[in-house]
Amino acid sequence: MNRSDRTNDTRRPAPSKGEFAPPATVTPALPPADTFGAMELPADVLRTLTDLGVTTPFPIQAATLPNALAGRDVLGRARTGSGKTLAFGLALLSRTAGRRADAKKPLALVLVPTRELAQQVGDALEPYAKALKLRITTVFGGVSINRQVAELRAGVEVLIATPGRLMDLVERRDCHLDQVAITVLDEADQMADLGFMPQVTELLDQMRPGGQHLLFSATLDHNVDLLVRTYLSDPVVHSVDPSAGAVTAMEHHVLQVHGPDKYATATEIAARDGRVLMFLDTKHAVDRFTRHLLGSGVRAAALHGGKSQPQRTHTLERFRTGAVTVLVATNVAARGIHIDDLDLVVNVDPPADHKDYLHRGGRTARAGESGRVVTLVTQDQRKDVARLMADAGIRPKITQVRSGEAELTRITGAKAPSGVAIGGNAPVTPERSQRGAAFRGIGTVPGKPGRAKNESRRSAEARKQAEARQAARIRRGA
Repeated sequence: MNRSDRTNDTRRPAPSKGEFAPPATVTPALPPADTFGAMELPADVLRTLTDLGVTTPFPIQAATLPNALAGRDVLGRARTGSGKTLAFGLALLSRTAGRRADAKKPLALVLVPTRELAQQVGDALEPYAKALKLRITTVFGGVSINRQVAELRAGVEVLIATPGRLMDLVERRDCHLDQVAITVLDEADQMADLGFMPQVTELLDQMRPGGQHLLFSATLDHNVDLLVRTYLSDPVVHSVDPSAGAVTAMEHHVLQVHGPDKYATATEIAARDGRVLMFLDTKHAVDRFTRHLLGSGVRAAALHGGKSQPQRTHTLERFRTGAVTVLVATNVAARGIHIDDLDLVVNVDPPADHKDYLHRGGRTARAGESGRVVTLVTQDQRKDVARLMADAGIRPKITQVRSGEAELTRITGAKAPSGVAIGGNAPVTPERSQRGAAFRGIGTVPGKPGRAKNESRRSAEARKQAEARQAARIRRGA
């Protein structure tokens, strides 16, 4: 079946922002299965599920797995943390079991938008692939391509890839997609947002006709809707409402702060007991705030696109094991990162888009656990954040706070940092007080591009004055 055969002839206007209006399904879907045992899963997969303590399917798994195992195309709307990786992964592995791939010719493919998500999917599916004696590998940019080429030449049945690196491998003729029978597109909306859609369609066009397609996306806006109508044939549709289910276990707080107090407030939140993921807008801001936290005695690490893949992997592992308690990140961490028992996400800088907000928050309250998302908002950001929350379908609790206040501690667990510097970072001096003066210049104020530079200059002058006072005390013998 070619692309034109798979396109629905019934045309309709493109959906509005955030709308999920999939094409009508012709063939009735199979009913949901209450247990994994009721599904057509191989005995080795069922045994591995039991060994790993996975006993009851999540709603998206119960609804989509019976249909995917039967060979149906699936269109799923699901937030991160809803269990969709096993929803598509167990079907893909089970339907590939017993087959053997030739060199450079995988049999099943999972396309994902980010390196972190590729690694997460690979880690999640590895035990089941091993149980079925399937070879599985991940390919993404930022690391040497040579190892990936060697694994493909040795033969892999299941390939997990980002579009850019897979295109590189295909163009080098180190990977051929004509034997791919099952394709998963995970977080398709993010791939569209990142500009990968031309690569995705080019890759899909190289696969064998009539293959099975499983697509998961938060929305069907823009090019995702066209992707669904072009490549999915009579799909089973399942939607997990992002404002229901697991999200009900997530609290959303908007903390209204004074601009000069913003980073002191963020520092006290970072010093809490337990792990926290904090988002800032730029790589520069992330690095500066991380250095400040280390100097304040908080075990923090930075994660952003300027880090190499080995650095990013090492940082995430330290955060997972607790060696680092605060991960300071740009949006690179908003998708594809799964951390168990992460109960607090803080938007030090509010995101610009409601989808970014949902995906940042999706790092907590995963798989039915509870969590809290806190957004720090200055006076001039209130209208924009209110609009963002409305677009996301969120009704947050709004509280005005200052650093050092009991209400801040009640909501976030904030406390004063120790002030004992970590790893050779400069300790916090009285001039770098809990009012956060040293960090007023981390980011510019919207509409006032010169403010960061001016406040950074004032911070430098304050440090010079402090050094002068210290020198005078030394001369006096104090």
